[in-house]
Amino acid sequence: MSSENLPQTPEQQGRKPRVAVVFGGRSSEHAISVVTAGAVLRSIDRSKYEVLPIGITTDGRWALTADEPERMAIADRRLPNVAELTESADGGVVLSVDPANREVVYTEPGAVPKALGEVDVVFPMLHGPYGEDGTLQGLLELSGVPYVGSGVLSSAVGQDKEYMKRVFVSFGLEVGPYEVIRPREWDADPAAARKKIVDFAGEHGWPLFIKPARGGSSVGITKVDDLSGLDEAVEEARRHDPKILIEALVRGREIECGVLEFEDGPRASVPAEIPPVSSHDFYDFEAKYIDSASGIVPAPLDADRTAEVQRLAVQAFDAASCEGLVRADFFLTEDGRFVINEINTMPGFTPISMYPRMWQESGVSYPELVDRLIQAAMRRPTGLR
Repeated sequence: MSSENLPQTPEQQGRKPRVAVVFGGRSSEHAISVVTAGAVLRSIDRSKYEVLPIGITTDGRWALTADEPERMAIADRRLPNVAELTESADGGVVLSVDPANREVVYTEPGAVPKALGEVDVVFPMLHGPYGEDGTLQGLLELSGVPYVGSGVLSSAVGQDKEYMKRVFVSFGLEVGPYEVIRPREWDADPAAARKKIVDFAGEHGWPLFIKPARGGSSVGITKVDDLSGLDEAVEEARRHDPKILIEALVRGREIECGVLEFEDGPRASVPAEIPPVSSHDFYDFEAKYIDSASGIVPAPLDADRTAEVQRLAVQAFDAASCEGLVRADFFLTEDGRFVINEINTMPGFTPISMYPRMWQESGVSYPELVDRLIQAAMRRPTGLR
């Protein structure tokens, strides 16, 4: 593409950069995406940026939504959704896939399409499939629109826990014992797939954690203490993803660490510890978002262990070729080893989420964190880099 066909910068057009905050989506993490976006919308510096909120409904429609973050919070244990925020039940938002045209267009049946102006950067506050997994990132690459966070490959690796673990092992990071049951295995011969899980339990012991392989926010995860709960746990995981992951219990402390892209490269935050939650079997969805179970920030670790987990978090960030941000989750075992559990390429940004809390304790306020992510996205080109 010749330089004269490239979109003009906001400065050349005499306006502030326009940030499209995209949220909601088709995954089971829809509500948490809405909550996360509300917190980000409250914190974006409106004197520095123009903001365009775009919600994706659970059936995949891109909708223009009200810029009312106060309506996007969990209230009385009730989860918000995009459908309640849309300005029209039929209207849709369309993003051009022409890199020379970043204009967003709003359409309604029987009405003349309305241009909403060019978008300079997208802040994709989507969790799970159809947003955090490289699919949206691919669309934005085709559109030539910069975006916050990791690219196509890194987002896909960060979503699929099997391949995430394979990448980590290849880069020398230690992972816990796991097994994968693919859709064809369970559909073709459930008895053989079940035996595979039972054999895994025989080798590594109960309990097991049965998970959707490409899910997040602890949705669809069951802790199984014996054979009696296995089939129900498998069906619950497969309700969210036909490919499931089986993990052995790793005994140890749960330690998290944030990674943020600065001008000179990625840096790690102070770590946090997730203490056992007495009212929950593990740190599940309700503990995270409904009952507001909180972590300890900074984690009570000595200087050497703090430095080690920070180094490993950045190593995980680099191993998956991530950009922008990552939350890396580890177990500190009883014999002093850090075992990486997973990374989140778009971790939660709710007011109680660990990622912003860790950076707050590291000297980066929530508004500054949001600004740094937008600025990092605007510095990066789309395409191969």
